[in-house]
Amino acid sequence: MRNLSKRFFRNHYLGVSLAILSVACLALTSAVFLGKPPSPGFTFANGPALTGPGISRLEQMNKAYEQIANAVLPAVVNIRTTQVTSVQQSPLFSNPMWQRFFGNLPGPEGPQRQKEQALGTGVIISPQGYIVTNDHVVFWGKAKDIEVMLSDRRTFKATIVGSDKSSDIAVLKINATNLPVARWGNSEDLHVGDIVMAFGNPFGLNFTVTRGAVSALGRSGVEENNFDNYIQTDAAINPGNSGGPLVNVEGQVVGINTAILSGNTGPGGQGSFLGIGFAIPSKTVRHVTEDLIRTGKVTRGYLGAYVQDLSPALAKEFGVPDTSGALVQNVEAGGPAAKAGIKNGDVVRKFNGQAVEDAGSLISLVTETNPGTSVTFDLIRNGKPVTVKVTLGQRPANIGKASGETQAPSGSVLGGVSVQNLTPALRNQLGVPDNVAGVVVSDVDQNSPAAQSLQQGDVIESINRQPVHNVADFNRLAGEAKGRVLLRINRQGMGLYIVISSDGGQ
Repeated sequence: MRNLSKRFFRNHYLGVSLAILSVACLALTSAVFLGKPPSPGFTFANGPALTGPGISRLEQMNKAYEQIANAVLPAVVNIRTTQVTSVQQSPLFSNPMWQRFFGNLPGPEGPQRQKEQALGTGVIISPQGYIVTNDHVVFWGKAKDIEVMLSDRRTFKATIVGSDKSSDIAVLKINATNLPVARWGNSEDLHVGDIVMAFGNPFGLNFTVTRGAVSALGRSGVEENNFDNYIQTDAAINPGNSGGPLVNVEGQVVGINTAILSGNTGPGGQGSFLGIGFAIPSKTVRHVTEDLIRTGKVTRGYLGAYVQDLSPALAKEFGVPDTSGALVQNVEAGGPAAKAGIKNGDVVRKFNGQAVEDAGSLISLVTETNPGTSVTFDLIRNGKPVTVKVTLGQRPANIGKASGETQAPSGSVLGGVSVQNLTPALRNQLGVPDNVAGVVVSDVDQNSPAAQSLQQGDVIESINRQPVHNVADFNRLAGEAKGRVLLRINRQGMGLYIVISSDGGQ
C-alpha cells in the first residue's frame, strides 16, 4: 500500500504540474494569435474584387465551363478491368546452372497465371446502362472482370456488349436504370482552335476535368490501321483518361479520348501528357456503337481501292491545282471501285459532295458509310473533272493485312498470330521502353496454339533467339518455326520468355 500511495502521489503531482504548464502554454498561444500582429504594420489587404467589362466576360466564361462540367460529370464513369493470362516462365529455371547454384529452390515450371489490371474511363450513353469506352481499356474485348464506378460512387459489374479493335471502341452494359446520359454532338462541326474539355480518371484521380483547344483535325498516322482520323487536342490526357469524353463548349460529346504522344515516363512506366492527345471523332463512335449494340459487330463500307496523300509534285503530275484529295494508287479487280470505272491515277476530290482533304479522310468517309450505299465521287482524271457513282461493298474482316500488318504462315506454329510494326505511337500507348525492338501482336486466333500464351499488345522481340525488328523479320522467322518455338516478348514493360507448341503443350 505504501509504495502504491507514493506512486499515486508522484503521478498526481506530475498531473497537476502538466495541467498548470498546459494552461500557461494556452495563455501564451492566445496572447500571440489573438493579440497584436506578430509583425508591426502587417495586415491582409481586403477590398473589392476587380470589375469592368473584361472581368465580367471572364466571370461569364468561368460560369459556362462550370455549367458544362456539372452537366457532363454525372455521365462519366471510372472503369477498372482485370484479365488473367497464362505466362510461360524463362528457360533459365530449367537450366542445370540454376540447380547448381540454388539447389532446392527451382524456378516455377509450366505456365503461370498472371493477373493484369487496367484503369480507364467511360461515358454513359443510355439511361438503361450502356457505356462507351476504348476497346484497349477492356483488353481488346477479353477482360474477365469489369467494375464500373459512377460519379455518385455506386459500383456495378459490367459485361461487354461488343468491341471493335479497328476503331478502339467498346460498348459495356451495367444492370442499372434511370442513369444520367451525355449529350452527343457532331465532330464534323469542330474547327481548329475550338475550346474543348476532356473528362476522365488520369492516374486514378477520379472525375478530373481538363481544358484545351482543338489542335488539328483529321490527324492520321497515329495508329497503324485504316481508321485513324483523329481529333488532336492539347487538353491534358493521361493514362486513365482512355475512353473518356471530349466535350465542346455546348456540353456535347464530340470525341472519345484514346491516345497520347509522349516520350516521358509516368507512374507505372506509362507515357505522360506533353500537349498532344487524340480523340476518336463522335461520328465514328456513333457508327461503331450503333452497330455493336444492334448486331455485336461493325459493318463498314468498302471501296476496293488503295489511296495515298498528294504531295505538291504528285498534284502537279496529275493535273490537280492543290494537294487536297486522295490519289488512287491501286484498284482491286472486281471491287466496287473497278465496277464503277475508277482507275489508277484518279484523284478523289469529293465524296457525296463533301470535300476530301487527304487519303485518311476518304477512308473514314467510306468506312463510316453503310455497305450497299450508292455514293457520288468527284474525281480529277488527267487534269479533267469526272463524276462517277459507286455502290459500296462490305469491308472484308482481314483488310488490315494490306497496311503494315501481317499474319504468320498457316503452317507455322505461330499460325493465327497477326503482328504489325512497332510505331512510335504504339510504343507510347503500350508503354514499351525505348530499348525494346520488335513487332506488336495485333490479333491472336483463339483456336491457334498461341492463344493461351500471346495476347494483343505483346511485343515479340525474338523468335528462337533470333531478333525481330520488323514484320519482314517476323515473316521469315515465323515461317521457319515448326512444332515448337521459343519467344522473347515484352508485356507492359516487362520481358518474358514463352514457349509455344503446335500440340498445345509447353
